[in-house]
Amino acid sequence: MKLLITGGTGFIGSALSRHLSVNGHQVTVLSRTPQAARQHLGPSVHAVGSLAQLANEDGWQAVINLAGAPIFAARWTPERKCLLRDSRIKLTEELVSYLASRAHKPEVFISGSAIGYYGNQGDLTLTEQSPAKPDFSQQLCQDWEHAAEQAESLGIRVCRVRTGLVIGPGGGLLQRLLWPFRVGLGGRMGDGRQWMSWIHRDDWVALADAMLNNPAMHGPYNATAPHPVTQAEFTQTLAACLNRPALLPVPAQALRCLLGEMSELVLGSQRVLPERLLAQGFKFQYPELAAAIKASL
Repeated sequence: MKLLITGGTGFIGSALSRHLSVNGHQVTVLSRTPQAARQHLGPSVHAVGSLAQLANEDGWQAVINLAGAPIFAARWTPERKCLLRDSRIKLTEELVSYLASRAHKPEVFISGSAIGYYGNQGDLTLTEQSPAKPDFSQQLCQDWEHAAEQAESLGIRVCRVRTGLVIGPGGGLLQRLLWPFRVGLGGRMGDGRQWMSWIHRDDWVALADAMLNNPAMHGPYNATAPHPVTQAEFTQTLAACLNRPALLPVPAQALRCLLGEMSELVLGSQRVLPERLLAQGFKFQYPELAAAIKASL
């Protein structure tokens, strides 16, 4: 299969790009730093720096759109918010426009999103049909998905993947938490009652594989394990896996002072279930948090 991937050097994208390449697919990655992408992903993955370099390319069978500036890398100043939007929405619009100009359209367009689509919902159980509660993250994800949906008018099957907190070795959420927990300085954030919906990176790669090969899959999917946990449960599970205490909670007010509006990412609550994946027979390799963490350490 001839595949185009944006965001192919990120925490999810790099694992996906290598997986697809190893399994015999012809993978091209669109990256702002193509030389670094080639070094990172290996010689079997082709890397380009712009869509203009693909002006004469055609025959893509699938496109996977994961590009976006890291959501947790810096405080949400007006300039940072603009970057977060442009790196997702503007790029997706450009990508759909590029596909519209191709004589041969891809069969499927898999586009990233996040469970931030639902907003802060407390203890409410959320499925793909649940209404959203507006905030910045919610509007960002909604507009990102809307841009991707425009590919449907081209006759392309579109899957929108609402990803939870991703667990895996060498990066993501777990990498940020390991040092303080390993030295005994970890603890819950806020009151610990907020829900954390997570997924192991291997399961994310597997669901992307399923979407590539199953023409019945389309529309929104919650990319989360079937057993979300509260922040307090997550903290205790991680501490137990490391055989360390979790005695130093971080008060909500301290997080709000430190992170500003971005604190909603750690204090907000989304209890998300992968209803559509389960209904279509997807089997999670890591449905339980402890096993996912142990496999990632």
